[in-house]
Amino acid sequence: MPITAIAVTAIEPFADGQPFGEAGPYVRVRGLAHGVLDPHAPENAGIVDLDKAPTNAAGLVEYATDIFLLRPAEPERGSGVLVYDVTNRGAKRILTLLDDMPASDAVAVNDPKTARDAGLGFLLGRGHSIAWSGWDPGAPRANHGLGADFPVAQEGGRAITGRIRDEFHVGTRAAGDGTVRQLSYKAASIGQPDARLAVRDRESDARTEIPQDKWEFVDERTIRLLPEGEKFAPFKIYELWYEATKPKVLGIGFASVRDLVSFLRHEREGNPLLSGAGDIRHALGFGVSQSGRFLRHFLELGMNRDTGGRRVFDGVLSHVAGAGKVFANHRFGMPGRTATQHEDRLYPENWFPFGTMPARDPFSGDSGAILRGNASDPLVIETNTATEYWQKGASLVHTDPAGRADAEPPANARVYLIAGTQHGGRPGVDPRPGPCVNPRNPHSATPALRALFHALEDWVVRGVTPPPSRVPTVAAGTAVPAASVRMPRVNGFAVAPGANAILAPVDWVDPPGSGQASSVPRHYETYVSAVDSDGNETAGIRLPPIAVPLGTYTGWNVYRAQPGELADRDGSLIPFARTRAERDAEDDPRPSIAERYGTRAAYVAKVEAAAAALVAERLLLQADAAAFVAAAAASDRF
Repeated sequence: MPITAIAVTAIEPFADGQPFGEAGPYVRVRGLAHGVLDPHAPENAGIVDLDKAPTNAAGLVEYATDIFLLRPAEPERGSGVLVYDVTNRGAKRILTLLDDMPASDAVAVNDPKTARDAGLGFLLGRGHSIAWSGWDPGAPRANHGLGADFPVAQEGGRAITGRIRDEFHVGTRAAGDGTVRQLSYKAASIGQPDARLAVRDRESDARTEIPQDKWEFVDERTIRLLPEGEKFAPFKIYELWYEATKPKVLGIGFASVRDLVSFLRHEREGNPLLSGAGDIRHALGFGVSQSGRFLRHFLELGMNRDTGGRRVFDGVLSHVAGAGKVFANHRFGMPGRTATQHEDRLYPENWFPFGTMPARDPFSGDSGAILRGNASDPLVIETNTATEYWQKGASLVHTDPAGRADAEPPANARVYLIAGTQHGGRPGVDPRPGPCVNPRNPHSATPALRALFHALEDWVVRGVTPPPSRVPTVAAGTAVPAASVRMPRVNGFAVAPGANAILAPVDWVDPPGSGQASSVPRHYETYVSAVDSDGNETAGIRLPPIAVPLGTYTGWNVYRAQPGELADRDGSLIPFARTRAERDAEDDPRPSIAERYGTRAAYVAKVEAAAAALVAERLLLQADAAAFVAAAAASDRF
């Protein structure tokens, strides 16, 4: 049995025993799951360096992961559905994304205790059990984050060493004031005459090497510039090539999720989810961003079939993953990396196959799909915001990799664009520009996400097929090259310099242009949604803020310090003028709010009609439709 024991450290009442729907009160369960893997078993064959991990007396590789569960106090009153939320850098995400739980309190997000932490009560009100576990040994355990203990890969009884490339950016993703940089892996030594440090302004620029007398290793995990006190410049791209050591066998993370979910579904002895009663009949996997990419990678690796040949997840919902996977089944992998136009672009993330349907890679000639085409495949829903089409190659999920035509997902998969939303869009997003030129996009994708989660549940539990996919298509002319998108000319509105080009795989250690490789990168043809005269997207699920707009909403923004680069994963909002006189004064070509709608009542009526249409199509829940109408009636734009 791959999970050998679950050591429960606490079982506590949740929300002071408040009942949630027919399931009644919930409890919190915390613990540590212990597991073993056979490095010679065919189901583990895809795990990189598993054969180089130390083994116990039985020849098995041991590991452990943190776990956290929310389940009905009386399991037999539950829905029989287990929802596994893939942690994102150790953090829980599903209550923020589906239940509008405020994301500002990192401790509450990772340690839900009160009724407030259940947000809208959408998930718990349905009677589902929710499970989380650590799958990344580098994820922080601070603030109740969930981590994992995996072994170090070895050769000849010693930890493996190798040359790696470490990239960092102060002011975008790196914490601190820029005086030091902590390394992704421990240096094999601090005396490395062959180590190189380089800098450039933009990803497309040539690198400038920083002389070795201008920087140093502070210790085996840290570097700094010289003289001491000199700071790494914000928004620039720094890269360090050095000899690193002690790579963990990161791919164990995929098997750990497979085996834990299977254990929670099928085992009764020592199972804290069942507590001796109740049955789990279905399992759903949910992941957002890094976690969504994890689920895509999980399926590609064939991990949805457990060691007994049973299906692990019956349904999977991957949100804002684009066409990517995770840099987490590689020697010296870095799961936290995520590629955009400016940051981390050359790390492994986007590789063939991209979609759930069979396809052929125009570069390698390989054929394949993320799904296996057999009984282990789950029902799949993939949702993306506009950002993933501009930054993450999301069109590759539903187009031919050669870029010539649409590619219809199979009958057990659906794909949706939630138009005019940004990668991290949810209630409470800060609309101020921050490091960007344009104000950021506050339009939330979560109302559509709730409806589609409900649709996945209906599909898995009751066999009710979800609405057809809603994406830009080549056939309809709504999937267009980013270069062809023409935005309205609005004073002060910075326009996207172009979409992030999705590269065919390159050597992530010595990529093209590093001075150590000479191959020319190749790009896949990708598309974005066409826009209307306001600059709003015409394809996908157009929630009321897009169908009945008060401004232009995009999935992209531009860095103020680097105007030629798309900002990390931010979108833009440029509000419409209120009146004709106001827009004339601002030289804004877009009709004003007064010209579009006349009165508040007329605007509210249009919002109500747009929301009702989405409810009829099962792309919006009635409660969210009512919320859109109430927000329209309370808008301060009239």
